[in-house]
Amino acid sequence: MSFRADVITLFPDLFPGPLGASVLGRGLSEGLWSLNATQLRDFAQDRHRSVDDTPAGGGAGMVLRADILAAAIDATSPEGDPRPRLLMSPRGTPLTQKMAHDLAEGPGTVIVCGRFEGVDQRVIDSRTLTEVSIGDYVLAGGEAAAMVLLEAVVRLIPGVLGSAESHADESFENGLLEYPHYTRPQSFEGVDIPEVLTSGDHARVEKWRRAESEKLTRRRRPDLLKP
Repeated sequence: MSFRADVITLFPDLFPGPLGASVLGRGLSEGLWSLNATQLRDFAQDRHRSVDDTPAGGGAGMVLRADILAAAIDATSPEGDPRPRLLMSPRGTPLTQKMAHDLAEGPGTVIVCGRFEGVDQRVIDSRTLTEVSIGDYVLAGGEAAAMVLLEAVVRLIPGVLGSAESHADESFENGLLEYPHYTRPQSFEGVDIPEVLTSGDHARVEKWRRAESEKLTRRRRPDLLKP
């Protein structure tokens, strides 16, 4: 069974967007994964198709209603659906490469794209939504965040990139940032490709790459290094 992604959103026309391009789009067309975007307004209960209301206790902005969002989730992910339900939220658990791997190895996911000031807490609790964040900043809505998460996940599905080696040495795969890359021309604006990379000595190349990864990680992301 291929990886199935369902996205609940006020803007289904945004999908697949970049997820339909390049190797991800090819994997989509080949059935390695599937994507469906559900319009939240289809579950509205009034003629204006409203899905939000003022926050209890007062305050600025609007909040997505629990009953409407719950109906959309239940229709998209009925009882017995094994896929995790995610809510893209700046207060969520940070998206990591490990999380992406865990999701890629599963049957798929259901993603709720928040809007306005947030989502009624009761639907988060009752529908077991796991909040996920792509960074310490706030977006206008969860659609772009959902695309980031899905791109991180889908590229790990076997066959999408063509070879597992394509991402084996990437940043975060082994706890380090990726080493620098070079290609032709041999000399660019007075800077040559490091001699070790053209030596043909694979052991030296691997040693150099490891050392460069450690150096880069120590300088930019020392939090990734084990004490």
